[in-house]
Amino acid sequence: MSMCLALCSVDEPNLRKVLADPPLVWRVIAPDFPEAYENARPKPGKEVEAEELTLSEGEVQNTDLDKAWHGIHYLLTGTSYEGEGPASFLLTGGKAVGNVDVGYGPARALMPDEVQDFHQALSAISAEDLRARFNPAEMMALDIYPDIWDRDPVEDDTLDYCLQYFKTLREFVGAAASRKQGLLIYIS
Repeated sequence: MSMCLALCSVDEPNLRKVLADPPLVWRVIAPDFPEAYENARPKPGKEVEAEELTLSEGEVQNTDLDKAWHGIHYLLTGTSYEGEGPASFLLTGGKAVGNVDVGYGPARALMPDEVQDFHQALSAISAEDLRARFNPAEMMALDIYPDIWDRDPVEDDTLDYCLQYFKTLREFVGAAASRKQGLLIYIS
């Protein structure tokens, strides 16, 4: 089974509601599957007042980074899962949305000010910067998912794969920043 990282833009009031009532994350990331939300709600005897979540037209935008997410994180931070400040926000930023497992652990929520910081960090990095940081041997040694980095670039250009999705990431985060939205980030 493959692991893909997804991002979802959300207005701040609704992001705060999701953080206050973590099962609501399902209403944002999987609105067509109400059973996911119901299954995540506390069982009888542990009643918790549900927050109301009303998503406005066009509020929720989605994208994914396919399986390039871990390679991108490495290119941004030089680490497998760590990193400093906004450059590491893809894997370490924000706040966990409770303990609601949405695939591979809980989603993380970045508030609009964190999205602004992430956008600024991404904007300062060029494709040439990422090319200079690409180290297939180190990526393989660090077990950077999906362990494809040592392939022959003539047959499978793994750096270009990361660069294409880095462009997707930068554009998506930039759009969310311009709308002053927060993000939900999760691996499924």
